[in-house]
Amino acid sequence: MAAPKTLGAATQREEDSDGNRGGARGVSYEDTKDYILEPLSLPESPGGTTSLEGSPSVPCIFCEEHFPVVEQDKLLKHMIIEHKIVIADVKLVADFQRYILYWRKRFTEQPITDFCSVIRINSAAPSEEQDNYFLLCDVLPEDRILREELQKQRLKEILEQQQQERNDNSFHGICMFCSEEFLGNRSVLLNHMAREHAFNIGLPDNIVNCNEFLCTLQKKLDNLQCLYCEKTFRDKNTLKDHMRKKQHRRINPKNREYDRFYVINYLELGKSWEEVQLEDDRELLDHQEDDWSDWEEHPVSAVCLFCEKQAETIEKLCVHMEDAHEFDLLKIKSELGLNFYQQVKLVNFIRRQIHQCRCYGCHEKFRSKADLRTHMEEAKHTSLLPEKQIWDQPQYYFPTYENDTLLCTLSDSESDLTAQEQNGNIAIISEDTSKLHALKQSSILNQLLLHESLKN
Repeated sequence: MAAPKTLGAATQREEDSDGNRGGARGVSYEDTKDYILEPLSLPESPGGTTSLEGSPSVPCIFCEEHFPVVEQDKLLKHMIIEHKIVIADVKLVADFQRYILYWRKRFTEQPITDFCSVIRINSAAPSEEQDNYFLLCDVLPEDRILREELQKQRLKEILEQQQQERNDNSFHGICMFCSEEFLGNRSVLLNHMAREHAFNIGLPDNIVNCNEFLCTLQKKLDNLQCLYCEKTFRDKNTLKDHMRKKQHRRINPKNREYDRFYVINYLELGKSWEEVQLEDDRELLDHQEDDWSDWEEHPVSAVCLFCEKQAETIEKLCVHMEDAHEFDLLKIKSELGLNFYQQVKLVNFIRRQIHQCRCYGCHEKFRSKADLRTHMEEAKHTSLLPEKQIWDQPQYYFPTYENDTLLCTLSDSESDLTAQEQNGNIAIISEDTSKLHALKQSSILNQLLLHESLKN
């Protein structure tokens, strides 16, 4: 059977690289507020994926038929019947629309037999009754990479959505059990239902698309359906009594409809929250008998923030950065009083700016890292850090480079405290609470209260 021919126009690959932008130019600092949600050393996304934001339909891979996004099964049925192509494990495709658009383009460039496995049916029948079907699955390396990249992109979008909801103080919701109204952050309502009604759907920071989640649960209650056993009752009072007496004020963990509201279900391709949680335990059980007698530890090298120089210790690396680039990391940490996590964010911020060939001192962008390094050294911008609120942001908790050993060598010991903290030399001794009455009588708070009352 001849391979089906695609009629759709090819989508063009989006350009992500900064390398094709010529010349140094000034940029708005708003451009630097791009969140780092995955290490930059991961593979780039494969070409050809183009998102049609807001598009209500998905085209067939081979013809001009379009189907609504919510009617995905109809499109799959159409492609099987009309074009004899089967897509395996569709449920593991994070973005079905982009997946279809990608293969729609690729099938215009090469024959379908270059990608798909051919399945011959009725092989024992006469040749005129035989037929070929084409299987598109992740056994094909290109398909596997595409699925993984779509998963990473979906995770990035989910984390951005989650961060937005965590910082949103314009939330408005009504308790499903007492009809009390809540304004502000979503956590106020969720904590109220957990505390007052023993209805706990998880920590607010682990939930995404919270409004849709709450609407889904409210709709089930409006339909007189128990959220845990999912039985339907004749009236609201009967449902409330059932959920209270049976302790069913919780959601059904086996209902996969709720998976999309928990960030953990987006972490790895094809893995549910149960599999992710059990994975570490399985690894410990599988490797507890391993023999480590032949283990050889290799020295780990940390890389300079501004060039490719490597050193085995942070002390040597700091000496290099101070001598070669006039950047004293230890002095900056001491003067600003940075704790461990602030050091991590500062390092990731600088890594990000250098990777983008952007000077964090004047926000000017350059063609290459060499040009940037020359500029920063001549203008002495290596030590010209921006305001603390610029780099002390949650997005810089995420490493710019996956294998950044410098992050592992940062310290937060008492010897690294600021001079002011060191010279304070304040010893804090806990009080003995075994004789509480005597403690209340002799407490210094009594003297403070007496002093305040005399002043008033």
